[in-house]
Amino acid sequence: MIAARLLARLTVIPALLVVAWLTVTLPLLFAGVLRPGPALVLFVPVAGVFLWLGLRRADADDPQPVPWWSVLGVVGVALAFFAVQAAMCSEQIIVRRDAASYFQFAVWLTDHGSLPIPQMHWAFAGGNPALHYDSPAFYEDGDSVVPQFMAGLPLLLTFGGWLGGWHGMTLMAPLLGAGCVLAFGGVVARFVGPRFAPLGALMLALTTPMIWGSRSTYSELPALVLMLGGLALLDDASRSRPRVRAGLAGLAFGLIVLCRIDALRDLFPLVLIAGVLLGLGRRWTRVGAPLALGLAVGAGAGLAEGFVLSRPYLKYLHASLNPLLALTGALIVLTVLTVVLLRVPATGRRLRGLADAVTRGPVPTAGAVLTLLVMTAFALRPLYQTVRRVPTNLDDRLNSEFIAQIQRLDHLPVDGTRQYSELSLYWVTWYVGIPAVLLASFGAALIVRKLLRGKARRLLPALAVIGWTTVTTLYRPAITPDHPFAARRLLPVVVPGAILLALWAAAYALRRMRRTGFGPRAVRATAVAAGLLLLVPVPLSSAGIMAQRTEQHEIAAVRQMCDGFGGAGRSLLFVDRVASDRFLQVSRGMCGLPAARVDDLAKQNTVQGLIEAIYKAGRRPVIVGGSPAKVEPYGQPVQIMRLRTRQDQRALTTAPTGTWGMSADVWIAVPSPP
Repeated sequence: MIAARLLARLTVIPALLVVAWLTVTLPLLFAGVLRPGPALVLFVPVAGVFLWLGLRRADADDPQPVPWWSVLGVVGVALAFFAVQAAMCSEQIIVRRDAASYFQFAVWLTDHGSLPIPQMHWAFAGGNPALHYDSPAFYEDGDSVVPQFMAGLPLLLTFGGWLGGWHGMTLMAPLLGAGCVLAFGGVVARFVGPRFAPLGALMLALTTPMIWGSRSTYSELPALVLMLGGLALLDDASRSRPRVRAGLAGLAFGLIVLCRIDALRDLFPLVLIAGVLLGLGRRWTRVGAPLALGLAVGAGAGLAEGFVLSRPYLKYLHASLNPLLALTGALIVLTVLTVVLLRVPATGRRLRGLADAVTRGPVPTAGAVLTLLVMTAFALRPLYQTVRRVPTNLDDRLNSEFIAQIQRLDHLPVDGTRQYSELSLYWVTWYVGIPAVLLASFGAALIVRKLLRGKARRLLPALAVIGWTTVTTLYRPAITPDHPFAARRLLPVVVPGAILLALWAAAYALRRMRRTGFGPRAVRATAVAAGLLLLVPVPLSSAGIMAQRTEQHEIAAVRQMCDGFGGAGRSLLFVDRVASDRFLQVSRGMCGLPAARVDDLAKQNTVQGLIEAIYKAGRRPVIVGGSPAKVEPYGQPVQIMRLRTRQDQRALTTAPTGTWGMSADVWIAVPSPP
């Protein structure tokens, strides 16, 4: 019993701590006073309250027996995962892709505690139409610069930044990853069985998306922690203290929106479940009402942050976000209507009667068959569909050119409009193996059949989220399709969901073997074989990147670059688009210097005019570029960064197996005073 309680409580701690930190830091960010003193002072009591509410022992708890080796196995896998990932952690801070963008967002919050980022026109003798202050993931908005993305992950990274500086921020990724592994062990213990928990934690820890995603700062990590913790807390609410635990679960689910705006889609099933529970009556309202309230508060906080502090990002996403918001509104209306219909005696009786009729008819079997047909359609998709996206704006064209460049490097037919989404199910097989995908498909079909027969209701929230998100993600991944980068789309739900369902199917088969008279030896032998069948393909797939370190020595290189700029009193003028894309916000945030880029069409005499204006303003201009030729017209070129490291492979039609070389050079020239 002690082991059972310990496993149950340990595995929700990561989500409760994340919820507490976001609850404290988001209001401070809104107020513009996100500083370590107030944040840490408030976090300690708030975290204590959340832990007390979520972990407090209750007599109604009745967890199934758990062997101590199961607890030690899950905790051991999580600790080992953290140790390895911390040793292999990437320093992805030079802005090329999303991880560095999140890092730079967090650097600004750590040092300044407020948004937006000022453009500092004064350092360039006032505004000038030839100057721009934007760069990838940092939008120019009026007189300010606004970071791309939601603030959830950067808020979490500030904790590492305040305690350990830039290196501390990078270590937050392995820490969050270990939290995911620990939480997943708890989810497997609840929904499959505690004896499967160490295997589930190990499988997730060895997948490419988990290894790769937790070596760099990606928003999928806190999203997965919150999703797994929410599922665990919601399941615990079915046994004891339903109001408190369901409310905490709803808050954890809702706060995923603060990390990923597209998580609104993933929450659709939970909104409907909360509505149905509210409509079923007093007993179920104890769970439905706090779940709905927690969802509303958490998601509302995320949307408020998005529209107040990240509006340019949401404007950029308007083509997909506006329909999502419309669907969210329609779903809320539908849910309210469902509650009303269930509460009205006449319609409520009819709906309950219809549900009873469904359990006795052919619908459960048809639902199981439909589940298998959907997975079969995804498996056959490459035979009947080639997904393309015709560019309609500048970002689409740049993305198309990027894909075409990768195709040339991979010796594939060049077609920049290809999205490779028809291969999405094959992506999953790359990372968890064909046996796991097959077992997961059959497991999902069996659970659907049970649910439609009115059984196994505990599994409804998990299957609803996994099923809905898996289908929508596989249908439209909506991500640049190079791997391992595209694997991040599978990390928050699809990969852990496939592992969970595969383990459930294996456990179900073993139970059936016992019931049909197989002896203990046969069952144990089958269990070992099934475990190996599920586990072995995972490290075989991830072996290519498991021991490969990427994005190394970037922190030291940036420190050297900052020293090379010369300190206070300098104004940085980037005359090279590639250099400005990579280093404009790095220079502004990590070096603490005013930085702007010269318009791509600006002539040399325009730059000379800017140089003179900066000198008249009492500052010293520094011309920045990626090669000596770019800065030579303005003074003696001096190289202040020469970085040679490795980056992630970019594979389009196969699983990633290695890394590519990467270089970064920064040259400066300090013009003589006029």
